Amino acid sequence: MKPEVKGRSALKWAGAVALAMVIMAWASGASNAPSNERQPSVQDSIPQQVSPPRIASECSFAGVDLPLDRVGVRERMEKELLIGTFRHSSSLLTLKRSGRWFPLIEPILVDSGIPLDFKYLSVIESGLANAVSPSDARGFWQFMKPAAQEFGLRVDKDVDERYHVEKATRAACAYLNAAHRKYGDWILAAASYNMGMSGLSRRLSQQKGKAYWDLMLNDETARYVYRLYATKQVMEDPESHGFRLMADDWYAPIASRDTILLDSVDDLAAFAVSAGVSYNALKTLNPWLRTGRLPIESDQYYVVRLPVR
Repeated sequence: MKPEVKGRSALKWAGAVALAMVIMAWASGASNAPSNERQPSVQDSIPQQVSPPRIASECSFAGVDLPLDRVGVRERMEKELLIGTFRHSSSLLTLKRSGRWFPLIEPILVDSGIPLDFKYLSVIESGLANAVSPSDARGFWQFMKPAAQEFGLRVDKDVDERYHVEKATRAACAYLNAAHRKYGDWILAAASYNMGMSGLSRRLSQQKGKAYWDLMLNDETARYVYRLYATKQVMEDPESHGFRLMADDWYAPIASRDTILLDSVDDLAAFAVSAGVSYNALKTLNPWLRTGRLPIESDQYYVVRLPVR
């Protein structure tokens, strides 16, 4: 064996080992080098942090305190508070709409002797919009056609006063006053708005109950009064429930002028042009006009809202 050959092999082997150690050392150093990228934490893995809203210390509706000491009341109230607090889009829209419609609804409630808290009944019925339910109840106050006509609203092909906020509010007040006279209790009057006086009276008799809290009712009516309490709490203090609105976020009442019509109008589009407004504006401000004409009996008159020029 030639020594010089052996020496070269040993040198090559030693060099390869040294190079490998250098590469390993570099790789190890690179992995331990500080990085400009923020390392993820446990906090980053939580998509959203939420806390349950608390029931207000003084929780009442129409002067009646919520009986939190009764079986099941606290949990049912908490459920409705959670829904009202975290159903963000609809709750926000309702809050914004309240700036426009509560100033119109509240004086009618006061004039009719109805507690102001009942403005929240229109909120849970329709979200302060001219809604249509699967059972064909319509308007802010969700009247079915027979009940609407019973309480003085005109409902036909051309005119549906369930969509007339002022008139429908007065009809709702007439119903609530009748229910209060019957039961002597605003909470039972509110519950009857959902299930009817005959249905509620039957449950009171069958279950030997005296108050709403005594009754086992269908799911919708069982939730109904709690929704009123919860809606009032959220809308009276929206910021505590996570809703922050600036002054210009609230919808303002629409400036309008009234025109009294004594005679039938066969062409509402032509009437709008003569009044200097668009047909769209006429129908938007008067959603109770359901067709392109307005028949008026000889002993009637109608007030039509028009935008201020």
